[in-house]
Amino acid sequence: MAAGRMKLELFRVVQGTGRLGVLTGLGRTGQHSLEVPGCLLYSHCGTVPHLTQDTLHTLSTLPSVTQITLSNIAEHQEVLEAFKDGFKKFSGLHDTVLYCSLHDPATSFPTGHTTYKTVSVWGSGGRIELTVEKFMDLQKTIQPDWYQSMADGETWQTNTSRKRVRKSVDRTLAHLDECLLLHQKSQELEGVEIFGVVEGGDIQEERVRSARETAKRPVAGFCLDGLQTGSMDKALRTQLISAVTKELPDDKPRLLQGVGQPDEVLACVEAGVDLFESFFPFQVTERGCALCFSFDISPDPERAVLELHKETDAAGETQQNGDHIIDDQTQMTSFEINLKDKRYQDDFRPLVEGCGCYCCKNHQRAYLHHLLVTNELLAGVLLMIHNTAHYHGFFGALRGALANDKLDLLKRRVLGERDEQIKTKL
Repeated sequence: MAAGRMKLELFRVVQGTGRLGVLTGLGRTGQHSLEVPGCLLYSHCGTVPHLTQDTLHTLSTLPSVTQITLSNIAEHQEVLEAFKDGFKKFSGLHDTVLYCSLHDPATSFPTGHTTYKTVSVWGSGGRIELTVEKFMDLQKTIQPDWYQSMADGETWQTNTSRKRVRKSVDRTLAHLDECLLLHQKSQELEGVEIFGVVEGGDIQEERVRSARETAKRPVAGFCLDGLQTGSMDKALRTQLISAVTKELPDDKPRLLQGVGQPDEVLACVEAGVDLFESFFPFQVTERGCALCFSFDISPDPERAVLELHKETDAAGETQQNGDHIIDDQTQMTSFEINLKDKRYQDDFRPLVEGCGCYCCKNHQRAYLHHLLVTNELLAGVLLMIHNTAHYHGFFGALRGALANDKLDLLKRRVLGERDEQIKTKL
């Protein structure tokens, strides 16, 4: 397989593992780039939920890479084959890099449907079984700029046996070899990059073996799978990621699947992760909530005092909301406020003071509360605008913190509310 254009340029490595840089040469023409650590743009069938393309592009500093998933697209294969010009043109996407993953990170799916030769994805019409040949036919039809290899990722449950985990690693490597062979023979996929998938459940020995063997293959980067929120203890996850990244080359990106909460992002960046999926703002929006955590690391003393007051207010709000510290992706977190709560019916402040998004500049919490309790569709639009802007702003602050030796300060800003809440509840 010819060498691809994708290249990771590292500017700094902080505390031995936290990586700051830029991923260049993205897309068929190689004209796009993506700063790391960073996140992809989450979508359903190419569309960010609740937002039209015009509304989406009112936001600044959007990622250059849009994520689509086979679980949403596989059932439309015949339509795309008839269209012939690929999913990007079919869905009206312009000036973006298209990345295709196997599963939707915001949606849980049934397990127990993997065989030696197949994996399954779940669309609106039910289960779709994929062989490597069908998987690669889908990639040829979709024509992404980069995609993850087919993988057996059903070993994240805590009761998975060592034997099953070993089989998962072996199958995933076998799938990768077959994908690479078919990729090399395909004219439709010329110039397209492929990411190998690292499996291994919660067994470090198997994680290391998977990483070591995958790194021997001609892949452009790596997807770290089976480490999603709620799948295992956070300390164990960090330990496994640290062990895996030691086996991976420094000049290729590491994309972590299924992790999006800010505290977890910080821990995983410190363990050596470069890229994340940005499904978390969508999950927050679906709960009728707004992200409100602080990530300002400005040296301005007056602003720092204001931020301290905001943190205190936010911590109080979270406490009154009855939020609790959780590991389940479907549950409310301490990084958001529940705007369905009655106490917001006469709260005329923006969602976040100083936020420059359309929602915060034009509307108040009380209005969002009204929209939510009356089931108005506009609620989802405004919340998604804010949550997307706030989340991508957090990643900008994270890169700034790594560049200016302020990672510890950022962690105190982001985690301060959460830590105070834990102390209060103990």
